[in-house]
Amino acid sequence: MKAISPWASMPEASRGRLHPEPGGTARGPRDAFQRDRDRIIHSISFRRLRHKTQVFMAPDGDHFRVRLTHSLEVAQIGRAIARTLGLNEDLTEALCLAHDIGHPPFGHAGEKALGTALAGQGGFDHNGNTLRTLTAIERPYPAWDGLNLTWDTLEGLAKHNGPIDHPEWALAEADAAFPLELTSWPSLEAQVAAIADDIAYDNHDIDDGLRAGLLQLDQLFEVPMIAAGWREVEAKFPGCERRRLISELIRAQIGAMVNDLIGATRARIAESGVETVADVRAAGRVLAHFSDGMREAERGLKRFMYGNLYHHPSQLAAAEAAGTVVAGLFDVYRADPSLMPVQWTEALPVEEPARGRHIADFIAGMTDRYAIARYRERVGPIDLPEGF
Repeated sequence: MKAISPWASMPEASRGRLHPEPGGTARGPRDAFQRDRDRIIHSISFRRLRHKTQVFMAPDGDHFRVRLTHSLEVAQIGRAIARTLGLNEDLTEALCLAHDIGHPPFGHAGEKALGTALAGQGGFDHNGNTLRTLTAIERPYPAWDGLNLTWDTLEGLAKHNGPIDHPEWALAEADAAFPLELTSWPSLEAQVAAIADDIAYDNHDIDDGLRAGLLQLDQLFEVPMIAAGWREVEAKFPGCERRRLISELIRAQIGAMVNDLIGATRARIAESGVETVADVRAAGRVLAHFSDGMREAERGLKRFMYGNLYHHPSQLAAAEAAGTVVAGLFDVYRADPSLMPVQWTEALPVEEPARGRHIADFIAGMTDRYAIARYRERVGPIDLPEGF
């Protein structure tokens, strides 16, 4: 599909790749953004997302979401929005699929533990680690490190949540190698990827929370948006079992958010006088977002989810255990780096901060279950909360 809006990113106008590739882009019929997407899908880091935490850590249930299924759902939502707005679907999809690749095991709990471990070496940020993973750690090609993605994809991943005035070390290194104009706004494709992420987890975390029994449907009616949506689906399908109505509620709510976003984004583009991709970057504000009413309703939903799911006592206990695993692994590998696989030991830098960051690179790439297994092997037994 060719993007039709003048403010859409086009592969023929891409700023190219850091490393020139023999034969240019002539490897099959794919354009530059399609190749970026495919390189992400074929990467080891993308495959590992199937065993990395989304909400529930190392979930036992087959029906809970993990980082991989979440990323696929974000891509589906993002691509639908991009198509309707006339943006580049392939770039949007690449950004959606890759946006969580930098997450360590156990999600934000693992990120917090690595940040503490690297307090003297610059800290840890999952967004910066996404860029580090895709530009340095992944090494499937003989001629360069990283996946050699286009500038447009790297720029979108770096600042899909907006301009960055003070990048942490990993993002700063990626920017120094291939300047990403961090202080300007990103493309509309990147903005769409960011809001598609919110739409996906806002709604699918409700589904998982109910399935796990940490949320109750009647409790969710405290959120006006959900209460109104439930009344609508009950009226539309009287007498239907609750489980099916919950699925319908979530589908309807995603649809409402997407439709609101599309209408509000079109209005902002029109009132901002945007005519080109350069205009998008110079707009001085986010263009792809909800209307004011939906934005406030979505914030209310987030407040509820933090208070009742993300900070649920069982989730906090799991996060504490996850932090113990990650911190313990960092300490043991720091004390004896030879315990890491040989390819990691051989590449270990001598000086700090590179030495500590290298150890964190190894741990950040782990899946939940691999981290737990290595902890038990290298550190010792650990009692994990039920369902961990």
